[in-house]
Amino acid sequence: MQPDRRQFLASAALLAGPRPPADFASIRAQFPWAEKQLFMNPSGWHPMRPQTAEAMRRYLEFKVNGPGEGRGALATGNQDKAKAAFAELIGAGVDEISFVQSTLMGENIVRQGLGIPGNDWNVVTDELHYEGSIYMYRSLEQQGLDLRIVKGKNGRVDMNDVAAAVNRKTRLVACSLISYLNGVRADIKSLAQIAHGAGAYLYADVIQAAGAVPIDVKALDLDFCACSGYKWLMGDRGLGYLYVRRELQGKILKRLQYGDRQFSEFQYHMYPYDPPGTRPASWKHRSGAGSLYEVGNVANIVAAGHADSIRFILDLGVDRIQEHVKPMVDRLRKEMPRLGYPCLTPEDTPSPISAFVVEKPEKLRAKLAKRNIDAKIEWNQTRVSCSVYHNMADIDRFLNAVS
Repeated sequence: MQPDRRQFLASAALLAGPRPPADFASIRAQFPWAEKQLFMNPSGWHPMRPQTAEAMRRYLEFKVNGPGEGRGALATGNQDKAKAAFAELIGAGVDEISFVQSTLMGENIVRQGLGIPGNDWNVVTDELHYEGSIYMYRSLEQQGLDLRIVKGKNGRVDMNDVAAAVNRKTRLVACSLISYLNGVRADIKSLAQIAHGAGAYLYADVIQAAGAVPIDVKALDLDFCACSGYKWLMGDRGLGYLYVRRELQGKILKRLQYGDRQFSEFQYHMYPYDPPGTRPASWKHRSGAGSLYEVGNVANIVAAGHADSIRFILDLGVDRIQEHVKPMVDRLRKEMPRLGYPCLTPEDTPSPISAFVVEKPEKLRAKLAKRNIDAKIEWNQTRVSCSVYHNMADIDRFLNAVS
């Protein structure tokens, strides 16, 4: 049995006494972007701290000038730190985390490893899932996949509708833990009960959740989840994480690709002075999710940034981040409808994302640009999100601009 690190940390925190309040004014100062523009789209990509950029620069310094701290510390060392930090963030074991190129690459690994499409299985998802995922499953539908997309009701997905779509032929239930469209949080525990009750597996895209809201994959009974690092993890693109429940690795979620990140101690047996062997070469298999689902190179510069940024989030505490943004989010959801922008995010949604209807997108885009404000405006919606560097004065400025 793996030790319950989260329980250990919670016990240690109790012994240490109450945490001092976080100084969010000082934290804001760590994000220079906040002084140059009111950026209300960290759910699109999150501004980076200079400390994170410095961690990346140290790796580049090594690449330019040689030894210094050395390849081990600045390459594989940062990879190990980043993976361990992400595992801690979501309550997983390090052996349950694999590097992937992106969130969607992680979801592709899951559906391919489960044999989808094939065997007359169906996939159940919902219309609040990520657009790239919907595209993927709809494309597979043209190859014969039985795809069932559950419609939302009042900005949520009704668990009764999911239960009606799931049957004994369901192989995978796929969703976003927090929807990129309106910020609603999925009822993951209910989805897990529905999926597992039918013998299916549950995948969640957590890119809009990890670093923004607390996640415990064990308590949520998740089988798989994936996340990239450039949104709420405050890092950069090109590197993400795939969680695979330990007991499903290799047995249920098959390995379909092979590469040199899956073995160690490679030894030839065909050249002078090589040790003897019955085959030209031998090796040892690594253990854990990475030994099954990682194939090629990892972006070392991005891993260096993630090692810093995720540790910053852990030290600050996701619960404190959530507490900080809640009053701002509540105010936006209250005031925007009064200004003529109906709210698309259901009440009591515990996420930093809010979405609103926009009748004239170009007009709103021009208003914000005039005030040096950036928010996502797409289709006839605007998505506004709050993070650690925002304060209530920013919300006043935004509301004044859109009014």
